Amino acid sequence: MTQTVLTEIIGKVGLIRINRPERMNALNSDVLARIGSAIDRFEADENIGCIVLTGSDTVFAAGADIGAMKNFDYMHAYQSDFITQGWEHIKKARKPVIAAIAGFALGGGCEMAMMCDMIFAADTAKFGQPEIKLGTLPGLGGTQRLPRAVGKAKAMDMCLTARMMGAEEAERAGLVARIIPADQLLDETLKAAQSIAAFSLPVIMMIKESINRAFESSLNEGLFFERRLFYATFALEDQKEGMAAFAEKRQPTFKNR
Repeated sequence: MTQTVLTEIIGKVGLIRINRPERMNALNSDVLARIGSAIDRFEADENIGCIVLTGSDTVFAAGADIGAMKNFDYMHAYQSDFITQGWEHIKKARKPVIAAIAGFALGGGCEMAMMCDMIFAADTAKFGQPEIKLGTLPGLGGTQRLPRAVGKAKAMDMCLTARMMGAEEAERAGLVARIIPADQLLDETLKAAQSIAAFSLPVIMMIKESINRAFESSLNEGLFFERRLFYATFALEDQKEGMAAFAEKRQPTFKNR
């Protein structure tokens, strides 16, 4: 059998690759469970500072596996806690997760990408929420994360018309952090991930936690949370090293403590 999810450690970066080419990387419970297991391993590895999630050169993930759920009824979906169980593992990661997307990221593929902390898109990338064509709606966060990323009007447009958004529009709208030529996508994403992973891991996680708090709280509550984390960094050896290195005009050596 084909290994549906491939993993690799490159320096301080954990790489996860969806590998169902015969199904255009369609997502099912097995794929998401394997992605979750890989994230758990990389989270537990103190030498890993950043995680990259990618697909193939032509498709990130073309959506959820329709064949696996076309015969579900309401009670099965409800009682099995479909999607909630296992599918949202990415958003629980404390280390940064970058989605590197070439080709199609549709339906659940687009929604899974939005769970990541950043999306780096090849110039070939296309994003979409075509669930309306199937007589249903996005169920993995498409109606909630997409408006937060691109605004209400574009989210309505994508979800109600099923049109796809190209990489340039996605970057302008705020969905995508960077556009990279397709043949350089993975190399450039790994380079950025290595750059992140070279910093102090406790500070990396604090920054991620603080930015995410901005979407869950008022401005004053968010500022209070940020200030407390800022104060907390003064208990870190890495903060002492970083500021000393700056004063001494040298590169810091972080020890993740």
